[in-house]
Amino acid sequence: MIYRMLRFAVVMLLAVGLLTGAANPVRSQATMHLRIMTSPIENGAQVYYAKDMGFFAKAGIDVDIQSVQSGSAIASGVASNATDIGFASLVPIAIAHTKKIPFVLVAAGSVWTQSAKNSGLFVSPSSTLKPGKDFNGKTLSTAGLGTLTEYATRAWVDQNGGDQSTVKFVEMGYSVMPAALSSGRIDGTLVNEPYFSLAKKTDRLLGYPYDAVAKDFLIAGWFTTTQWAKDNPDLLDRFISVMRETAQWANKKENQAKSAEILTRYTPIDPSVVSTMIRVRFGENLVASAVQPQVDVAAKYAPFLTFPAQEIIYSRGR
Repeated sequence: MIYRMLRFAVVMLLAVGLLTGAANPVRSQATMHLRIMTSPIENGAQVYYAKDMGFFAKAGIDVDIQSVQSGSAIASGVASNATDIGFASLVPIAIAHTKKIPFVLVAAGSVWTQSAKNSGLFVSPSSTLKPGKDFNGKTLSTAGLGTLTEYATRAWVDQNGGDQSTVKFVEMGYSVMPAALSSGRIDGTLVNEPYFSLAKKTDRLLGYPYDAVAKDFLIAGWFTTTQWAKDNPDLLDRFISVMRETAQWANKKENQAKSAEILTRYTPIDPSVVSTMIRVRFGENLVASAVQPQVDVAAKYAPFLTFPAQEIIYSRGR
């Protein structure tokens, strides 16, 4: 009788302990607030996927996401502490580093990869231009000057036997590029999705300038200031884990229908266009080898002295 009572007591204590232990992680992970600025494009949609799929909530993050068109506005928001984490391509982060602005990458974003080539240089169907010296003295358009789109195109011209220093680059919105190309105001244009797949139906794809940077590299990522990263290690760790989980989810083909639904909710991309375009792939880990190619191409054409990519990646103890 005493033995049965002791055994019952032990079982009950173990049960209580197990229940308490199971509950502790939930109670210890207090909800933390995080402010994020991103761009209303697929490359910057990672945080929207994380929000709608419940990845932020599962990590104990109450997230406030602000959509901003201007990359400079995002940089200003991070620098002034108006937001905690921002989305950016790597060129401005590299240039900021050369100016001693303490921005650091904390998580990977979109990547250029051979399995999803969704950016290319187009000429009109009647154009006789070929890669190389044919582009000397020509006018090319990109979505932004002083960005990866310009520097990758310069690298492509150089690597194919032309002289990029003779090329005139103009900044132009994707919506007006087709008319400018057909009218002869420009000789070629670099086009990314969601316009890349549409351009292939009307214009001639001449090459992939991003390949002149590297076959695989990180296009964009998530950044903050060194001080914020130091002051918020737990929140930062949670954010990094969420971005990794989101990348893994978004990269699976079976999840593209759901991610397309979320994408059209938060961006101006038409649902019919999303269904036909080559979807963005996201990096699952932030590594220096994936960042270095963009640092190097920016250094060559910006120009500035190149540096080890690890210098703009946050690490503990910095």
